[in-house]
Amino acid sequence: MRIIIYSMLLLLIAIQYPLWLGKGGWFKVYEMEKQVELQEAKNSLLALRNAKLAGDVKDLKDGTRAIEERARVEHGLIKEGEFFVQILPADKVPSSAAAIKQ
Repeated sequence: MRIIIYSMLLLLIAIQYPLWLGKGGWFKVYEMEKQVELQEAKNSLLALRNAKLAGDVKDLKDGTRAIEERARVEHGLIKEGEFFVQILPADKVPSSAAAIKQ
């Protein structure tokens, strides 16, 4: 009788192994679901980045406003008749300006 009980128990364990630890087992499915969630989060961030870049490309192709802004920010260019004013933070004031304040 013991042989039958032990053989049934062994058979039960043998049947359960593929369900939990096999190629398509619950643990593998859980790990894959986590990987899918991480990849979907990455994809959504990349989709936002692509949309922003597509907007930049459209602005650069269609209008001059984006080109003008980049020229001002990146190269410090100004239009004819404009004046360039630079405001420095208080901790970066030159020594000659500090002497005038005193």
